[in-house]
This record gives sequence, C-alpha cells and structure tokens, in this order.
Amino acid sequence: MFTFELDNRSDLEEPSRNHGLWKCTICEHGNYARYLSCEQCGVLRDFSLYFSSALEVDGRAKRRDKHSAVSVLARSLFSPSSTKSKDTIFSNGFKASRNATRHTQATLDALHKTYMAHKERRINIVPFKFDTPSPDDMVATGLKSSRNVRKDVHIAEKKVMDNDNFITEKDTTTDPNSPVKLNEFGESSKGVSVDSQNKTLSLDHELQHLSLERKPQKSKAKIKKPVSLSLYKPEPWMLQREDEDIPRQLNLAIVGHVDSGKSTLCGRLLHALGRISKKQMHKYEKEAKEKGKGSFAYAWAMDESADERERGITMTVGVAYFDTKNYHVVLLDSPGHKDFVPNMISGATQSDAAVLVIDASVGSFEAGMGVNGIGQTKEHSQLIRSFGVDNLIVAVNKMDSVEYSKERFNFIKSQLGTFLRSCGYKDSAIAWVPMSAMENENLMAAASDTRLSSWYDGNCLLKAIDTLPPPYHDVSKPLRLPICDVISSHTLGQVAIGGKVEAGAIRSGCKVLVMPSGELAVVKTIERNSSSCNLARAGDNVAIGLQGIDPSHVMSGGVICHPDYPVSVASCLELKILVLDITVPILVGLEFELHIHHAKVSASMVKILSLLEQKTGKASKKIPRFLTSRQTAVIEVKLEKEVCVEEFSNLKALGRVSLRSQGNTVAVGIVSRVREQA
Repeated sequence: MFTFELDNRSDLEEPSRNHGLWKCTICEHGNYARYLSCEQCGVLRDFSLYFSSALEVDGRAKRRDKHSAVSVLARSLFSPSSTKSKDTIFSNGFKASRNATRHTQATLDALHKTYMAHKERRINIVPFKFDTPSPDDMVATGLKSSRNVRKDVHIAEKKVMDNDNFITEKDTTTDPNSPVKLNEFGESSKGVSVDSQNKTLSLDHELQHLSLERKPQKSKAKIKKPVSLSLYKPEPWMLQREDEDIPRQLNLAIVGHVDSGKSTLCGRLLHALGRISKKQMHKYEKEAKEKGKGSFAYAWAMDESADERERGITMTVGVAYFDTKNYHVVLLDSPGHKDFVPNMISGATQSDAAVLVIDASVGSFEAGMGVNGIGQTKEHSQLIRSFGVDNLIVAVNKMDSVEYSKERFNFIKSQLGTFLRSCGYKDSAIAWVPMSAMENENLMAAASDTRLSSWYDGNCLLKAIDTLPPPYHDVSKPLRLPICDVISSHTLGQVAIGGKVEAGAIRSGCKVLVMPSGELAVVKTIERNSSSCNLARAGDNVAIGLQGIDPSHVMSGGVICHPDYPVSVASCLELKILVLDITVPILVGLEFELHIHHAKVSASMVKILSLLEQKTGKASKKIPRFLTSRQTAVIEVKLEKEVCVEEFSNLKALGRVSLRSQGNTVAVGIVSRVREQA
C-alpha cells in the first residue's frame, strides 16, 4: 500500500527541470513541469524514468500483452534477479542494480528520493508482507493445494533505517538442498513458497470448516472422585429436632385396573375433606354434564387436561394433598390404562404405601386379573411391590353394583389374596376395605348402608390410611433426589425440577451436583406442598428452583446429589430379576425398556450369569439358555446410554428396576452390581 504525506523539505536533486505545465492523466490536475509526479494524486508523469533508455520503454510495450494486468512498478519490484547485474548510482549515493532484462532495480526509498519532489510531497510505501497469503491466493489454491509442505524455510526481517524513513526487507533462507526458484513475477515456485503454502493450506482448511453454529462440546464434565460413603456425616441442620412440629409425610399411590374408579375415589375424598370447594365442584359437575359424562365430575378434580377429560381416562400421575390425624398425605393418582404404565411407574416409584382399587362389578374384576392375558390389577400389584411398597390397602370399589354382596367380596379377597402373597406381600400388611366412592359409602366414615354394615365392621378408607405404619426415611446418607419432572414456574425460576428426596437433606443456598451431566448448581428456592420452605429432608416431595446451570443439563431421570458424594453413572449392570407371567421365553439378546426410578432407557440382555433356586436362593450349577415364567436369575444387561444408579445394598430407591417389552412388564428386580461405571 502507498501512503502519501506532505513534506516541506526542499528538493536535494531532480533529474530534470522543464518550465511549463503538464496535465495528470488520472485526476487532470495541472502540474509544473519541474514536478515528475502529480501534485494532487502523486502519480508519476512518465514511467520511462524507470528505464535507462527508450529501448526499454519499447520493450515494455512489447511485453504488455503478456503482463497487461501487471503494473510497471510491480514488475520493477518483483522482476527476477539476475546474476549478471550492473550497479547504477542514484542521487544521494543510493545504488541500484540492472538485471538481464535491463530493468533498473533499487530500494523504493532510493527511487522516491531521486524522482519525487520532496518540497511538496513525500511518499512512504509500506511493503506488502508476503508471509501470509491473500484471500485471492486461498481461493485460487483451494483443494488443489495437496502438495507435501516443507517446514525448513525461515523468514527473518531486517529493519534498515534511512534518515526518517524505515524500509523492511525480507531475507529468505532455505535449505541448501532445495534452491529457491523465482518466476518472472518474483513469485516462489514449488521449492520456494513452502511456508506460504503451509499457511495457505491451514487457512484454506479452516475456511472450509467455518460454521456459524456453536457446536456443543462432547467432553464430559469433570466430576470429583466419590469419597467413601463411610466418611460421610450429616450436618446438624439435616437432622430433625424433637421440638420441630412437622407432620410426617406419606406418599400414597392410587393404582389399579382401568375404569376401577381411582380418580373418582380421589376426587370424592378431596371434596369430603374440604380440599375442593363447593363452587369448584359445581363447576366440574356442570362441565361434565355438558359433555355427557356426569359421572366423571369427581374424576375431573384429578384429570385436569383436555385429553384426559375427552377420553375419560387418566394419562399422567395426578398429585393432590390432604391431612389426616397422623400424616400429611401426598396423593399420587396413577393411570390404569395399559398404554400409560410407564407413566404409572414414574409416579409410583415415589410411593411409601399404596391403595389398590378393585372394581367389584361382575366381569370387571376378572378383566383386571387377566383372564385373557395379564391385567393391570396384577401388573400394578407386581410393580408397586418391586418399588419397595410393603403396606397395601385393597379398596374393593363399586360394591353398590353388586348390592354390597359379602360373597362377592370374599371371592375377590380369596382370588386376589393368593396372587398378592405370591408377590411377596404379607397378610398382616394388607388391609381389605369394601366401599363405594360414588355413594360415599365407607369412605370417610363407617358404613351407613345396612347391606354393608350388617357384615363389615372394619375401618373406613380414611382410617385405614391413617393407621398405616410410618415410612422410614434415611437422612444420614448423602443427598439423593431423583428428578421426576422438569417444570417451569414464575416463583421457582427458569430451571426448576420436581421429585422426592430419597436420602439426605437439601436447603436453600446450598450447592448441589446435577447428574449425569456433572454440572454444579445452587438451590435458589424450595417449595413443599406449593408453599415456600427453607429445607427438605428425605421423604419430602418438593419442587426446587436452581440457578447457575444451563437448562439443557437438567433432565427427567437425572439425580441431584451431594457435590462430594456423586451418584454412580453406568451403562452396564448386573441385575437379580424375577420373571413374571410371560408367554414367550426371555432369550439372550432380548431388547427391552429398563425403568429405574424416573429414568427409562433401552437395554439388551447380554448374558445369563446364573439361575437361582426358588427355595434356597442359591445359584444352580447349570446355566440355562433362556428364562421362563416365575424364574429368578442373575443377568447382565447393556444400556443404550448411561443412567444414574446405585446398588440396591447402598440405596434401595435407586437400585430397583423393571423390564418391559412389547407393552408388557416381563420382569422386576434389583441392581446387584454396577459393572461399568463412568
């Protein structure tokens, strides 16, 4: 590039002085004849000054068609040097060489001091740096520049000072075995532009891979190595003091076959306890009658979505609260339809106890037991038992449809009782309650209908709930909070989650580790029962607002845990399973869905490690090739992606699994060993 600056210094020497004016061919400015360059734009008056004679000017005209796009000044700068060169003495003692083509070459400053009028103007020319290729070079090179690049060329810059001007010259040193070759433009040939080609290739590669999209880093977050759990000691604030008057919380799952009256039972119970106002109940009744579903009015208290009300079935787990004498009950209304069993699993894993609702109508009970295959009564019973629910209330609903028949009740108790005992329930842990939710019979108070009170004198449903043994929650272990839902709330903030604290305790302002992403976050707010609180302990269902973390790192099925005691993350597990009533044997290689707490992941059975005898529980010597109904075995499974998991011996809530294939639960079990940990 050329920069023009005014200079008032007097001319030291001028090659010629002619009186008169001449017009610039560029800007048409009139200049005195003594000036060899335009006073306005600095363009030289006659290019022949760069040549020693008129013959060279003629030679230039002959070569113009060959290098018509190259200026005379550029050719003079970049013309190849010749070994046979003669020196030319310019003004002020500057030397220039004349090569074989008879072009005169000298430093730019020497030319300017010789030919330019320094009194009026001085031109400072900053030399172009050829160590970096221009964009045109990169475009021209493109993908064709695939030659091997040499790295033995080093460019050193030398600064030469002349009075007030600085000129930078390039000295190129190369390997003596690879001589430098220049073409007539002064450009490097294959052996010269090695460093330039190297940089051109790298820049060209970068241009080809330019992208405006920000690519997420696949590198895993740095997670602290877990400290031994034996070293963990709970802080004083985690333990409940004796003077704290906090009601015990009971998470109660309502399960059973579709259309057994689960949502109606919940709605009727909430209305009787004053959790639903008369105005709201009147609204539900009016809307239900308008849609021709008057009997669904109480169910609409739990089924709030338009799809659920349109189809008349529960699709997601509804949550409600009420208080008894001994408990603050969290009601988990689970879907009974076969298509929504995965949703039932996700919600019912939080339960401490369960109410199994049975439809006493002729044919309905038999459908739930699965005369033509497994029904949801059986499946739900097996699932909640696998979740660790030991205490069960069997609510035999719709007794009004069978005239409160004692024989019908005893038949149901006999058939279902045998199955429940096979699932591992004890008779002492099962309460049987005949009732009618629609008629509010034996729901809140003792039976008033003589057809029922004549033969039943046990507890009503509400009293049966209140007499359940209190659940045990361990606060002495590090924090474990499986994420059930990622929610959006104005009060909780942009990143909020809901779930049950399975172990430990959590409070506002503390740091937590979100797994499996391994990102740290700070607890901003905590809500329990839709009310703000400062802390939550094991057993509490809470909603938590987090800050300092990207929403993409928080997902359902993850676990919030103590920063120093992270939960295990694994993709290969050893399971101890019980095969349910299946029609097709389980073979090695079977692909299925594995449910563990709130996580659902595709998996496959890699190996059958051993078959356990039902009576002794010891491993048999013979390893079978497949598994059939009611068999207990130890298997190895490979997961499609990593999940948060704990061995059952360390934390039961994060060590229970269920296996589902083709819409049916084929096996339930526990995690006996984490084989591959991330």
